[in-house]
Amino acid sequence: MTTFSPEQPLAGRIIAVTGASRGIGHASALALAKAGAHVVAIARTQGGLEALDDAILAATGARATLVPMDLTDAKAPDLLGASLYERWGHLDGLVAAAGDLGVLTPMGHMEPRTFDRTMAVNVTANWRLLRSFDPLFKRATDARITMLTSRVATSPRAFWGAYAASKAALETLVAVYADEVENTTIRTTILDPGAMRTRMRAAAYPGEDPDTLTPPDAIGPLVVELMRPDRVPPARVRYADWAAA
Repeated sequence: MTTFSPEQPLAGRIIAVTGASRGIGHASALALAKAGAHVVAIARTQGGLEALDDAILAATGARATLVPMDLTDAKAPDLLGASLYERWGHLDGLVAAAGDLGVLTPMGHMEPRTFDRTMAVNVTANWRLLRSFDPLFKRATDARITMLTSRVATSPRAFWGAYAASKAALETLVAVYADEVENTTIRTTILDPGAMRTRMRAAAYPGEDPDTLTPPDAIGPLVVELMRPDRVPPARVRYADWAAA
């Protein structure tokens, strides 16, 4: 049985994080490691993963498991799930922070390949991860899953077609999975981080002053709370609401 402490509420937990090389994914992975979790860090860039590993080592004295992987590779999630099963036999959590903005443009001007990639990263890849990790979650004790969304999923606006559609689809996907595992100890959360100082935000709002935005590190404590096995997380949460509480 895991012994919980305020300093290490995730001690002994194995948690995968996508998009871990930068931004919210990097901040989440580091916060989880500081809370005692062993992080399986997933991202495309080896250099970014190594920088995260150095940060985790400096903060905790431990190392992460680094998985340089393109989430649009159809075979990669299944291979990863098999590797995690072979090594640990279960998985205690997933923070899906990887995302693709696509291009902000009128629907009639959008290239099909742009739309397809945004859907592939934001929806299909997360479905493949859920499909691959589902047996691992069910072998864990109180597995926790957090996936990032955006307000445009429920409040769509002009030029955000691919991204808004992908996040709306992701929310539905997570809701369906949550209903399927209702009678287990697996719990899911849709997390809306709001306006944070990330590369994606800068691409969407190039004229915005980044100093007016919340740094990604601020979301770390919330992600840790959502991953705790001794608490039942909300099905949906906005960072701004949590920070103001």
